[in-house]
Amino acid sequence: TLTVTQRFSSEELVSWNLLTRTNIDFQYISLKLTMVWGLGVFIRYCILTPLRIMLASIGLTWLVIGTTAVGFLPNWRLKFWLSEWVHVMCYRICARGLSCTIHYHNKENRPRKGGICVANHTSPIDIVILCNDGCYAMVGQSHGGLMGVLQRAMARSCPHIWFERADMKDRHLVTKRLRDHVNDKTKLPILLFPEGTCINNTSVMMFKKGSFEIGGTIYPVAIKYDPQFGDAFWNSAKYNMVSYLLRMVTSWAIVCNVWYLPAMHQQEGEDAVQFANRVKSVIAHQGGLVDLSW
Repeated sequence: TLTVTQRFSSEELVSWNLLTRTNIDFQYISLKLTMVWGLGVFIRYCILTPLRIMLASIGLTWLVIGTTAVGFLPNWRLKFWLSEWVHVMCYRICARGLSCTIHYHNKENRPRKGGICVANHTSPIDIVILCNDGCYAMVGQSHGGLMGVLQRAMARSCPHIWFERADMKDRHLVTKRLRDHVNDKTKLPILLFPEGTCINNTSVMMFKKGSFEIGGTIYPVAIKYDPQFGDAFWNSAKYNMVSYLLRMVTSWAIVCNVWYLPAMHQQEGEDAVQFANRVKSVIAHQGGLVDLSW
């Protein structure tokens, strides 16, 4: 049980290097170290944070305006090209707002249309990280408020798949909509996180089999964050979304590696659970993560 619960708390660092927060409050060691730490706090909160919030606001505002405008165009090839361009541009602005430094590996394996991109899940910003290098069809529950405004605007220009809460309980309906999307080879690859929750950048936990019952080509992606510069893990039991985003914009930077892995297909005689475990093992091995069966 302890092995599992540790995956839902922030990753422990070997030592504190003044670049990131520790899992305990700051402790006085020496005057020189305290002054350096205080200077870092001033730079992060008073200089970097306002700039990052401004950039993120610009990115989200442009995302709503751009996708809404593109949504009025007829369903021609130009509309789909503009939609992808607007999405990637706005996600890149948001990534600059988080001071993201992203290293993409094996780009020849990037997910293609009509496929399913499957990745390990550490943070809500995983979407921003992946969408900096390509456009995906999102899958998720419909929301109200600001999130709802974003979802409706994005859906006007791109075939994202948003479900009502009642629909999410009907697994057959969800599977059918996803399968119809995958069978259309002109539509963007679907982005899924089969773990269903955020894990703390050390492990990959059990993949839910639903993502592997749809059929089609699976494109595995491994994401690994560098904890030296900022803790990207979202502990939803400890922080709400606003608190989490505040921690992100007050970190020094978000540094990560993304590995695109060769496409995978379900083998003859292999059920969805076995296929899910095989994909999970490949992702864990590439990302240097612990492969857990829970």
